Amino acid sequence: MGKLELMALPYAIDALEPVISKQTLEFHHGKHLAGYVNNLNGMLPGSGFEDAALEEIALKAQGGMLNNAGQILNHNLYFGQFSAPKAENAPTGKLAEAIVHDFGSFEAFKEAFQKSGTTLFGSGWVWLSADKDGKLVITQETNAANPIQKGLKPLLTFDVWEHAYYLDYQNRRPEHLAALWQIIDWNVIEQRYQ
Repeated sequence: MGKLELMALPYAIDALEPVISKQTLEFHHGKHLAGYVNNLNGMLPGSGFEDAALEEIALKAQGGMLNNAGQILNHNLYFGQFSAPKAENAPTGKLAEAIVHDFGSFEAFKEAFQKSGTTLFGSGWVWLSADKDGKLVITQETNAANPIQKGLKPLLTFDVWEHAYYLDYQNRRPEHLAALWQIIDWNVIEQRYQ
């Protein structure tokens, strides 16, 4: 793998406003994620993981290396799933069918997902993942954990670390989570589900 690079955002730095502000992205992507990338690059020499994929490091490493690799993996999936806000934004195709099958309706899924994000104590992530049979599950992962560590395939995530929303929403985590649905690029999530 060699030296890790900070992922480029697949949209303009102000494209997600007003849901996520340019200022939040400058800090969250440009400072927090960049910091994890720099930290991990500093830990790789002599670690035995110099040529490992990010997923492999997140599955096998421990301590600070695991935390930084997990956070890079999580943030890459997080920042890669957004596009400009749309008022009526919902999945289609096989993913939409699976959501209705496994949660009853898209609205019921959104409610369960937001509740998982709101009730996660402290810092972490809420995930929609698929198990080996394609069944959709919602999990809460603390700190830098990722569903791949449970044998799941991550599809969609909301970051509930305060740095993800504090500049825009202060302590109003539920309001932030409710707004994120407007910027999900369901085509990306559908591709991950394939």
